[in-house]
Amino acid sequence: MHLNFESGRLTDVVFHASPNHSKRSSQVELVVIHCISLPQGEYNNDNVEKLFLNSLDSRHHKSFLGLKKLNVSSHIYIKRTGEILQFVPFNRVAWHAGVSSFNGRENCNEFSIGIELQGSVDQSFEEAQYKALNEIIKILKSSFPLKAIVGHSDIAPTRKTDPGPWFDWEKIIKI
Repeated sequence: MHLNFESGRLTDVVFHASPNHSKRSSQVELVVIHCISLPQGEYNNDNVEKLFLNSLDSRHHKSFLGLKKLNVSSHIYIKRTGEILQFVPFNRVAWHAGVSSFNGRENCNEFSIGIELQGSVDQSFEEAQYKALNEIIKILKSSFPLKAIVGHSDIAPTRKTDPGPWFDWEKIIKI
């Protein structure tokens, strides 16, 4: 796996083009780790992919009602098996962080890469996910002047708790 810098895409991973992105006007300096499952704690479905592609049927599950007309995305989604899916090229802004701030700088989407792990704040993550995450971090470290890797809870502490207490920060590469 390598980064094609011109396209902003990783080689050898499945790419699904999310419509939920915008032009990047700042240099990438931050990686934001998230976790997601729809419904929460259920993994054997493609609901997250559908959410990022604006094709999730909000009638499918009562927990999806609040997601209707929500336009979100992430650059990367890592499934429990370690499979990596890319939804937004790294040279574009993915809409993953929402209202956020890092070191006094607002709107983290503008200067970050969002990586979603298939999971829940209530469960530990799989070794295959840490392995895939570290492969991506290595590539990002060699391609961008990264300053930090943080959780969604670090940049939006009043709104978000992910990746949660079961995420083992000791298992990932440091900046």
